[in-house]
Amino acid sequence: MATEIKVPVLPESVSDATIATWHKKAGDAVRRDENIVDLETDKVVLEVPSTVDGVIKEIKFEEGATVNSAQVIAIIEEGAAAGAPAAESGSQGKQAPAAGDEQVQSKSEAKKADDKAPASTKPQSPGKNDSLPPGARFTAETKGIDASQVEGTGRRGAVTKEDLINYASGKTPGVSGGARPEERVPMTRIRKTIAARLMQSKDSIAMLTSFNEVNLGKVMALRKELGEQFQKDHGIKLGFMSFFAKATANALQRYPIVNASVDGDDVIYHGYADISVAISTDRGLVTPVLRNVERMGFAEIEQGIADYAKKARDGKLGLDDLQGGTFTITNGGTFGSLMSTPIVNPPQSAILGMHAIKDRAIVENGQVVAAPMMYIALSYDHRIIDGKDAVQFLVDIKNQLENPHRMLLGM
Repeated sequence: MATEIKVPVLPESVSDATIATWHKKAGDAVRRDENIVDLETDKVVLEVPSTVDGVIKEIKFEEGATVNSAQVIAIIEEGAAAGAPAAESGSQGKQAPAAGDEQVQSKSEAKKADDKAPASTKPQSPGKNDSLPPGARFTAETKGIDASQVEGTGRRGAVTKEDLINYASGKTPGVSGGARPEERVPMTRIRKTIAARLMQSKDSIAMLTSFNEVNLGKVMALRKELGEQFQKDHGIKLGFMSFFAKATANALQRYPIVNASVDGDDVIYHGYADISVAISTDRGLVTPVLRNVERMGFAEIEQGIADYAKKARDGKLGLDDLQGGTFTITNGGTFGSLMSTPIVNPPQSAILGMHAIKDRAIVENGQVVAAPMMYIALSYDHRIIDGKDAVQFLVDIKNQLENPHRMLLGM
């Protein structure tokens, strides 16, 4: 019996999807609930599993095609055994052999070709590089290079270590700068959406950024003192993000305009702190939302962030995970950024940027001491947030982080 595989029903905010990656081809056997294709929307990548055990009979769209909700994208012959390729869309091209057959075939063909080739053209084993100096020989062996194919620039045409390195990287001897390859790759659906939203932010928001710095010495001491017991009790590490998320949620309650958003000529005040946490993935930046952070404990925040990070890495984030945030926190410090001006994520009105922690000289009680300092930045929509509110909001976060015991007591 033939079973149709359809595009899942997409939310109203998502008009269509793009075929990102087929994990199966026509003629392949599949099992129920096995992922057969990834669909990329403006916000997330959706996995489409098989609904039955069987063999893929037909694939209707190639990678890169645009599809809509409930559209049929593949046909599976239920209960069939894998065998010769079934009918397939012409756009998919010639049927490839099964993975195991392809490996055996390629090895066999390679051996035949090698046997027929003249001795002078056969690839040589690393043992043929024995005449090289030790350093060059090591480079040739580790990079799998046949030195006889490399043009030497050393004395009397000898092949040097540099020659081998240049050969491996595609550089041409005697040509300054070597090869200059180029590749044109279309943007992914998610990357195009990120670009569009960044331009929307730039064009529609009167954005301004304020800075401050925080002494994280007491936070670090608290983590050192309680971190081991915290992990034992809650099964999750006590990181820096929970301190920043909790301090932010508290400050948003005291400065509700920073948590507001603009809708036409209206300002919408949110009585809750739904904080978007920026997470970097191979496909781009995503911002899943921690709901009601003002009610959450440190362990809940850390676990929520860890769960989202894993889902982001595995491509498992859903559309609901990414919608509805009222404020965003981004941490460029994980990549070494010392200072930046983060971009507001519309329709939100502000974003907090964390940065790298560096020991710097500061003055405490009239003495110059070294302290673990972090620059923090608040970018905000100046249409509704005045400089005074933005600065006081940042100072509030600074005071909480420099006095974490007061924050833990809700003071």
